[in-house]
Amino acid sequence: MPTNKKMLVSDYILDFLVSQGVRKVFLITGGAIAFVVDAFSRRKDIEYICVAHEQAGAMMADAYSRLGPGQAATMVTSGPGATNLITGICCSHFDSIPVIHISGQVNQYEMRGAHPGTSDARQVGFQETQIVDIVAPITKWAYQIKTEKEIRYVLEKADYISKSGRPGPVVIDIPMNFQRAEINPAKLKGFKPPKKPPYRDIGKVLEKKVRKVWEMLVSAQRPVIVSGGGVRLAGALDEFHKLAKLTGFPLVTSWSGFDSISFNHKQYVGSHGVYGYRSANFTVQNADVLLTVGSRLDTRQTGGRPETYAREAKIIMVDIDRAELAKRRGLTPHLSIETDAKEFLNMMLKHAPSKKELPNISDWNNITRQWKNKYPMVQKVYYKQKHGVNVYVFVKELSDQAESNAVIIPDDGGHLTWAMQAWELKKGQRMFSAFGNSPMGYAFPASLGASVALNKKPIICIDGDGSLLMNIQEMQTMVNYKLPVKVFIFNNQGYGIIRQFQELYLDRRFEATGKKNDVTVPDFMRIAEGFGIKGIRINSHIDMKRKIQQVLSYKGPVLCEVMLNSNQKIIPKLMFGNPIEDLSPLIPRDEFKKNMIIEAIKADKSLTEAN
Repeated sequence: MPTNKKMLVSDYILDFLVSQGVRKVFLITGGAIAFVVDAFSRRKDIEYICVAHEQAGAMMADAYSRLGPGQAATMVTSGPGATNLITGICCSHFDSIPVIHISGQVNQYEMRGAHPGTSDARQVGFQETQIVDIVAPITKWAYQIKTEKEIRYVLEKADYISKSGRPGPVVIDIPMNFQRAEINPAKLKGFKPPKKPPYRDIGKVLEKKVRKVWEMLVSAQRPVIVSGGGVRLAGALDEFHKLAKLTGFPLVTSWSGFDSISFNHKQYVGSHGVYGYRSANFTVQNADVLLTVGSRLDTRQTGGRPETYAREAKIIMVDIDRAELAKRRGLTPHLSIETDAKEFLNMMLKHAPSKKELPNISDWNNITRQWKNKYPMVQKVYYKQKHGVNVYVFVKELSDQAESNAVIIPDDGGHLTWAMQAWELKKGQRMFSAFGNSPMGYAFPASLGASVALNKKPIICIDGDGSLLMNIQEMQTMVNYKLPVKVFIFNNQGYGIIRQFQELYLDRRFEATGKKNDVTVPDFMRIAEGFGIKGIRINSHIDMKRKIQQVLSYKGPVLCEVMLNSNQKIIPKLMFGNPIEDLSPLIPRDEFKKNMIIEAIKADKSLTEAN
């Protein structure tokens, strides 16, 4: 990339982004970033997408980077432009998504400390904000350029850090005077990546641990394999499926690993955790060996009592992040492996025993399949609901009609949970959300970013009446760029998941959740009309199937409002300090005891499970 031809720093930045596969930059312009944005006028190999809010831009970039091609970037001005990125940066940070965020900054000579007596000032230049300090805890690296001569080094270092090890977002803050400075790229110092990977278990060390893993699996009677989001991040789906086929063991996912296995895969038991399939939870909790690959085993999986999770199993935890392996909180892995999921799975396949050496677990597999058949998420009684749409019935129908290559992005709260519970994933589909941060307002801008990444492919967005309002301004972005996103709004007149929490733990005091008309929603059909978007409303099961077909077949963007009963509950869910095998509503105790191969334990009534 270095050339002897002199150029502006702004042009060099775009050169670098293009060299790293960045083709789209999500931005809002402003004085402190205007020089870099101006450089787009001299390019045809990279373009920007003008968004209506920087938070939404960061979420669009997050989704774009999940789907490719390449990763995405954002550009914003100083002060509020940069701080508006924070929620979107958190989404990428907690879900390990590489994104490059570039913020403009006031001229260096206008900054705090540039002149005597200014070091302790809150602000010197207009909209000067210490964004690097603010985002340091939620990025893999954040840095403010000190001289134009370090631009190559900083960009290369940021790109390496963003993609290496456990990926994540980076922020580069560039004062205006450096953006318009002239440089000679051939004379710039570059960054040399370290030769060793940023994880410890490699080579012979990894091989030794893999042999221990096989020793435990070969002697297991009730083995289970858990797929987390790290499997896809490592580009290891093929290797994971080869290992699954080789072993024949039951397969379970976290939500982040949800789209790594199709629902009808003969070994798949379901996603597990506080809102998991009963079948998956019984499978995990009765395991004697649990191999988890690329999952951090957070409390959404283990429940609020991690010490009760797979409590009689030897837990083998494979994670690229040392901190995730060390955090414990009552859950101590029998064997921790700090490595890349792809390297681990390849080593597992390399040292795999013969079929004859693997345990005969036909009885165990039959039990797990029986659980999956016995405890469906969408129950027959739900179809008999008279008032409003039953959300489980709706999601199942939408799932059945969605194409095998569909991309589905649910938002947060109740609508995220209903979608993850009732959707039956087909091979080839992608389904994700900002699982770690889970902010209201992610799904809609993320769906726009996904559509941009996939050359204006239709995207299924599952949102809530409250959550959509967080970034509803991006309706204009959708219209402007003609993005055929299908937005399904679950309207239950407020914040349903919090209302359920209030009902359980706060004696039905429905404060600030809509029951007292303190949270209200607009007429979404009139909003659709105002933006020039097709609007469709579904009021009951009677015409639900036909209208879903109408939405999915429509060529342009659609806003589809699904009218739910305001008392719609999340079923099942973990409550009152129970271990995850004992979800509410509780099944009959005799039936529960028959499902427990290991000893059942009592609930901790003092524990309040988060919504």
